[in-house]
Amino acid sequence: MFEIIILSLIQGITEFLPISSSAHLILLSNILEFRNQSLNVDVSLHIGSFMAIIIYFYKDLVNFVKNKDLFLKIIISSIPIMVIGYLLVKFDVIDNLRNLKIIGWTTIIFGVLLYISDQFKIDKKLDKSFTLKSALFVGFFQILALIPGVSRSGITITAARMLNFDRFDSAKISFLLSIPTLAAVSFFGIRNLIINDNLNFSSINILSIVLSFIFSYITIKFFLRYIQKFNLNVFVYYRVVLGLLLLAYAYL
Repeated sequence: MFEIIILSLIQGITEFLPISSSAHLILLSNILEFRNQSLNVDVSLHIGSFMAIIIYFYKDLVNFVKNKDLFLKIIISSIPIMVIGYLLVKFDVIDNLRNLKIIGWTTIIFGVLLYISDQFKIDKKLDKSFTLKSALFVGFFQILALIPGVSRSGITITAARMLNFDRFDSAKISFLLSIPTLAAVSFFGIRNLIINDNLNFSSINILSIVLSFIFSYITIKFFLRYIQKFNLNVFVYYRVVLGLLLLAYAYL
């Protein structure tokens, strides 16, 4: 029960904040020696986050006819990470990237890049300036999120800020981009469970989905409020400190 609460909390918060969910889940599971981080639970956690983003942006999704141009760009910009992600998993490359040294360096490097991008001028809005070229630019940057420690949210916000979108719209672009990505992760996760004849959802899985949904929804809501008033420095400081601690632990 305690492990599921912690894993759900980490997934819900770090999936949408620019601090890397995969890095935190890997680290805490190793440090605390969690036994419940199975594929079953991992899929459940991502389903919870997927449901949260769908519910939060349901008005945009319901108005698909009005926003179809935007969503087509979102889907197109999500194709690169899905293709590369599939290849990395298929050829067992992804597991080689899951080590403390890589996580430590990426946590710092992409934290600094987030800081630099947040200094860019603000003169673009999502409804007027999000072109197909912009979507592809952010989409290709999103590929880097496959490396633990980079943060999908962090790298997409960084890319959008480089294009001079304001912080709120950069975060919204990041959140909308998470919809097809989380859908793909959930789909392939369930597919693997079916292939392995392991599709046995228990109360633990249901609890994982519910808690991940709650924590994800709260994070989305309050991060969008926060980013309208403040810059991203607090996340940069956190990443740098965390990265330094990880590197000290890995090298010493």
